[in-house]
Amino acid sequence: MTHMFRTAGLLRSGYDIDQVDEFFTRARKAYEGEVPEQMTGRDVRLGAFDMVRGGYRAEAVDGALDRLERAFVTRQRAEFVATHGQQAWLEHLASQARTLYGRLARPDGERFAPAPRHEQGYEPDDVDALCQRLIDYFDNGQPLTSDEVRHAHFRRAKGRDAYGEPAVDAFCDRAIEVLLGVE
Repeated sequence: MTHMFRTAGLLRSGYDIDQVDEFFTRARKAYEGEVPEQMTGRDVRLGAFDMVRGGYRAEAVDGALDRLERAFVTRQRAEFVATHGQQAWLEHLASQARTLYGRLARPDGERFAPAPRHEQGYEPDDVDALCQRLIDYFDNGQPLTSDEVRHAHFRRAKGRDAYGEPAVDAFCDRAIEVLLGVE
C-alpha cells in the first residue's frame, strides 16, 4: 500500500492515515477547482487529525499543511489583487492587523483573560514575549515570519496564573493570516 507520508511505525502514534488522506484529497480537488467546495488557508490551518498507533508522522504532515496553507493564501492574494488591486489588498491586511492592536496595546500580564479555575492555559510571559515581537514587527519593522508565530511554544500554566488558550490561539491565527498576507 502506498502512503502519502511516512508512518510513525507500529508502536508509535501518528495522525490517522484515512483522515489525512481524505483531507489532502479534498484540498487538492478544491485547489484545482474540481469541486465547488471552497477552501482557504485558514481551513488548512485548522485541520486536525486523530492520533492513532501507526499513523502518519506528525512532523511530515504538519510541514505539508504549512506549505498547503501558504499555497491557498498565495492564490487568494493573487485573486484578490487581480479583482480589486494591490492597494485594496494592502488596506485589507491593514484592517486585519488593526484587529490585533487592541490586545497588543494592553500591558503585559493583562492581554488575555485568565484560564478558567483549575484548567491549563499558557504562561503569560511566553505569550507576552510573542506579542512584543509582533509590536516590534508592526511598529519598528523588525523581522517576524508566520512560521515563527505558528511554531511559537508557550509553557503551560494553570488557572488564574495562565492565559486562556482559546483567545490566545485565535489571536495567533489572525497574526498568522496577516503575516502570510505580506510574505
